[in-house]
Amino acid sequence: MKKSILVLLTAVFAIGLAGCETTKGVGKDIQNAGEKMEQAVERQKIIIS
Repeated sequence: MKKSILVLLTAVFAIGLAGCETTKGVGKDIQNAGEKMEQAVERQKIIIS
């Protein structure tokens, strides 16, 4: 019984870690997209000016 609980807790912990890494990756992707949009806007400002 204790072994089953240990295996279950280990699995939950591993899934939790994977979820955190995925969330961190999505955050970086969103940040990169925002930076690219800012760069595009700045380029357009230079072209229009």
